[in-house]
Amino acid sequence: MKNKHLLLGLALIAGVSSCQDAATTDKQSEADKESYRTPDTKLASNIMTPEVLWSFGRLGGVTISPDETSVLYGVSYFHKAENRSYRDLYTLSVDGGTPVRLTNTNKNEYGEAWRPDGKKIAYMTAASGSMQMWEMNPDGSNPTQVSDVEGGIGSFQYAPDMSKIYYMKEVRLEKSVEDLYSDLPKANARVINDMNYRHWDNWVDTYTHIFLADYKEGTKITEGKDIMPGERWSAPVKPFGGNEQVVWTPDSKTLAYVSRKKMGVEYAKSTNSDIYFYDIVKQTTTNMTKGMMGYDMNPVFSPDGSKMAWESMERDGYEADKNRLFVMDVASGEKKYYTEDFDQNVGHLAWAKDGASLFFISDWHATDEIYNINLNDGEIEKLTEGVHNYQSVFVVGNELLATRVSMSKPAEIYKVNPKDGKATEISFENKKILDQLKMGKVEKRWVKTTDNKQMLVWMIYPPNFDANKKYPTLLYCQGGPQGTVSQFWSYRWNFQMMAANDYIIVAPNRRGLPGFGQEWLEQISGDYGGQNMKDYLSAIDDVKKESFVDETRLGCVGASYGGFSTFWLAGHHNKRFKAFIAHDGMFNLEAQYLETEEMWFVNWDLGGAFWEKNNKIAQRSYANSPHKFVQNWDTPILVIHGGKDFRIVESQGMQAFNAARLRGIPAQLLHLPEENHWVLGVQNGILWQRTYFNWLDKWLKDEKK
Repeated sequence: MKNKHLLLGLALIAGVSSCQDAATTDKQSEADKESYRTPDTKLASNIMTPEVLWSFGRLGGVTISPDETSVLYGVSYFHKAENRSYRDLYTLSVDGGTPVRLTNTNKNEYGEAWRPDGKKIAYMTAASGSMQMWEMNPDGSNPTQVSDVEGGIGSFQYAPDMSKIYYMKEVRLEKSVEDLYSDLPKANARVINDMNYRHWDNWVDTYTHIFLADYKEGTKITEGKDIMPGERWSAPVKPFGGNEQVVWTPDSKTLAYVSRKKMGVEYAKSTNSDIYFYDIVKQTTTNMTKGMMGYDMNPVFSPDGSKMAWESMERDGYEADKNRLFVMDVASGEKKYYTEDFDQNVGHLAWAKDGASLFFISDWHATDEIYNINLNDGEIEKLTEGVHNYQSVFVVGNELLATRVSMSKPAEIYKVNPKDGKATEISFENKKILDQLKMGKVEKRWVKTTDNKQMLVWMIYPPNFDANKKYPTLLYCQGGPQGTVSQFWSYRWNFQMMAANDYIIVAPNRRGLPGFGQEWLEQISGDYGGQNMKDYLSAIDDVKKESFVDETRLGCVGASYGGFSTFWLAGHHNKRFKAFIAHDGMFNLEAQYLETEEMWFVNWDLGGAFWEKNNKIAQRSYANSPHKFVQNWDTPILVIHGGKDFRIVESQGMQAFNAARLRGIPAQLLHLPEENHWVLGVQNGILWQRTYFNWLDKWLKDEKK
């Protein structure tokens, strides 16, 4: 039986807003498009559905005007029938009020930024046929194309003195088959000689390089100077690096950028990125973090340019190492490690106006809060507290501006008083939808583990929870593996979405997660199938004792490492669970070692290669590969996998599905050929949710009805 709330949602919200309820064609009128881009969604129920989840506006790209009076940001809305999103730009007073919509096109606008003098807003759009830089007045008028670079650009930023811009562009340095054999123009192949031939969800056919160009208003930019000529690596670092990794010094004389300058096998095995200074006049490049062996990322300069702060990891090959705060005296190159006694990560650095302190965001006990560090005495102060995650922080006058989410609310913009941590929301992009929804209660629970530690577990209850009833309950297994189960808002693994389907959610912060000290975090490496799996079972065994939990209707779900956890628990759960769901999970660790592209991950977390027979840590890891316990599988399982997931390739999911069916176990495979490690398409996203809950309802609800 399909979930009643799903059917109710389908009856009213056939797209991303009420304007599409009766849509019978992919062709939408302009009035219809306008209505879902400024939605006035009317819900038929106060319970979340997949369609409602995908109707939320996704706010991001926040930047502050040079005079600190206005906030610039973008909002994306998804259109189900067209299977695409529309993104528009807005400004809003830093004191709140009514936002001003600046753009309204079918091409979408990205990479928004204020010109340093505040007289123009720049952005990227493909309105001319390729992605280029454009400018408009701060009220959205007079959009004008600035760049006309062949093949388009990837990103840009003004120099503070507005004399130049940098832009990013893909550069092809390797010869293709067509280049090598011009008489075979229809050959569809790659000749590969070393590793790093594909990464995350793309084949590595090009490298991202930084180009410099002179800027003058009214003059179109057609070409720039490549500051990395012939270099077979990218800046910023792929796949997730952006403008936060390419930064001008305040005097506009130097460009600081992040790159991992390695090739082939060495690139695949290393996380050693460095921060480089490119001198604009001398046209020379200097490695400023040489000898620092882990990730060195995201430089930010003090207001006077005398100091550079950045995030640094110590150990090469360990992507989840402690994220440390370093500050460098730019003139002397002297570096100072400021968070040696701070057993937490730092991120999203922002300098105070006087350059005497830094604001940053750090996770502790499963919430991300804003902190301040005084550089004179090293004292760290926690400024905010609550059930939420801050995602970014900006200094505006004597106050802070920040974006924030929770398990019950997508991103909005807040003004934060640094003296008392009080936050005031100034954007209300999703208020109309949120006001119509009833969210489930979210609470912390502390559970004793098998080694007598205390583990924080999030409990999320159905919106209309009745303690006198018994509910099917889901154990949520986190990915990463070193990703905190904090107050994140997800458009796939959305806890309120799960709870709205009348499930209680149990989300443990098991061993291997940050926010509980480095010892808690690092225990998992080389111990897959060990203490963290005991932690999962401790959590569900503790919760199932509650009178409102039906211990005969327990499910287990997760993605990535959470998918691995699901596969592993399927062979070790001793009949606790009645249904499993694994998305993009590792099933066969020996195959995973040779299939993945980021070798540093498997080398560190698994301990090495499976052929290293004298490597006790590696051999313990491979002995705990889920595929070696399939003989114990006895429970229905849904397997989901993306065809463009190169981190954990689709064959892992196919092996698991085939194994279940060959053993006669009820199983289903949802294969998404165009999705990567996530599900980004709107129709695929809704399909994911429907398949997910249909499977759970079939095995955890239907038999009880």
